[in-house]
Amino acid sequence: MDTPPEKTSVPDVEKEAIPDISQNAVRSGSVVPEQILKHSHDADAALKAFAGYEGQVIEIDEETNRRLLRKIDMNLMPILCLVYGLNYLDKTTLSYASIMGIKKPHTDNPMTSGVDLTGNQYSWLGSMFYFGYLVWEYPTNRLLQRLPLGKYSAFNIIMWGLVLSCFAAVENYSGAIAVRFFLGVFEAAVTPGFALFTSQWYTKKEQGTRTGIWFSFNGFAQIFGGLVAYGIAKGTAKHGSSIEPWKIVFLVTGILTICMGVIFLFTMPDNQMNAPWLTKEERLIAIERIRINQQGVGNKHFKWYQLKEALLDPLSWAFFLYALVADISNGGISNFFSQLIVGFGYTPQQSLLYGTPGGAVEIVSLIVCGFLGDRYGRRILISCSGLCLAILGMILIVALPLHNNKGRLAGYYMSQASPTPFVALLSLISSNVAGYTKKTTVAAMYLIGYCTGNIIGPQTFRASDAPRYVPAEITIIVCWGVCLVDLLFIHVYCKWQNKKKAELRSHPGYVKLDNQEWLDLTDKENPEFVYTL
Repeated sequence: MDTPPEKTSVPDVEKEAIPDISQNAVRSGSVVPEQILKHSHDADAALKAFAGYEGQVIEIDEETNRRLLRKIDMNLMPILCLVYGLNYLDKTTLSYASIMGIKKPHTDNPMTSGVDLTGNQYSWLGSMFYFGYLVWEYPTNRLLQRLPLGKYSAFNIIMWGLVLSCFAAVENYSGAIAVRFFLGVFEAAVTPGFALFTSQWYTKKEQGTRTGIWFSFNGFAQIFGGLVAYGIAKGTAKHGSSIEPWKIVFLVTGILTICMGVIFLFTMPDNQMNAPWLTKEERLIAIERIRINQQGVGNKHFKWYQLKEALLDPLSWAFFLYALVADISNGGISNFFSQLIVGFGYTPQQSLLYGTPGGAVEIVSLIVCGFLGDRYGRRILISCSGLCLAILGMILIVALPLHNNKGRLAGYYMSQASPTPFVALLSLISSNVAGYTKKTTVAAMYLIGYCTGNIIGPQTFRASDAPRYVPAEITIIVCWGVCLVDLLFIHVYCKWQNKKKAELRSHPGYVKLDNQEWLDLTDKENPEFVYTL
């Protein structure tokens, strides 16, 4: 964990919110990038927090830092974890519904009524969620920058819960398509919003572990969802029900999401400056402790030069490529895992129960890789271990004969370690992309790749290939192999950029600006910025 300096001078905001670059930096022989001189007039919102504390000194010792970090964790992490778990659960409800009656023809009897899905319509239903996500991803990232972060995120959580509940009233394929599209629209804000929360509150060395923890609740959601779906299926089979079991699944998860959205609205602050559970002094310390990130807490002004830099940065496109290729695999598995397990030789009800250990594999792999990545400063390389395990698992599914159902099921469990690099890169958007407009743009690009991959993924599972889906499984293996190469490039590129920046800082005439951390500079234009590996 990074320990802030023991004493920190608090700047005079009225004097330094618009730094006097000419006096502080332009000296004989000094090395100050031109971009800093040009764009430093629009500083980060963090400077506003120090108004009225001119010249005072804040004491931040090790014990104070630990105590504040515990307080931040206790107030932020539980709500982030629970909501992100619901975010995954809402996506997988369709997979549970696929073996609980949603594919049956629509009738007037609510106990035997489905949506009458034929051919590849189920695959398109899986993809349609990501069309909505894709269409709204960049606009929602702009809104995350412009609007209060906590309140806008809460609005989207409540709305996606309402939309998910509406799925229980769907009677035909066109209605199901519409609901899935709008579900994607409202869920598009969740992942980039949570990445912003993480970069806003935690130091770089803390971000990998925290991102891994809240993302790992995908695994908890898989366990919880499988058990709930299994209980509903068994209960309705034994005692009967006035509506189809698959509709109950959508109602339960939708209403639970709405309740969590309301809690999120009243408990999640927009930033440190309006956190009700921090004292006035703690708010300042919470901002000061992330000074080391060289990023600040947010800037609501859109900056065209940062958009351009994001689009021309090779690192942005390497992130995009990974999300695109990796999520071809994810889109197929997340929508078809129940049917895959049925294909291994188990009953539909058994598939609901036997899918849950895969969630435990995901939880363990994400938390362990996140912790070790932060501990040893090798977040990218350590995350590759989960992907290698997933490749081995998918090879088992393809290579083992049909009668070896236990071996193929074990292969499926191993494949659930695949999200470790995706989460590592998501945390690197928090750690390695600076400049608020650039950060939101790169996050949008990453999740546009995520959407596109998830749209393609279900289409690789063709109805004619059931029950083995060998072409889809081979496609997944190839995609993960490409991902390993991309991860190696990202690691080497970041290491090279750090070397270049170190050379610039070692120049005899280099001068660091006062409060340079709060100038909303991008990672490229800030010589003090160090990329996390």
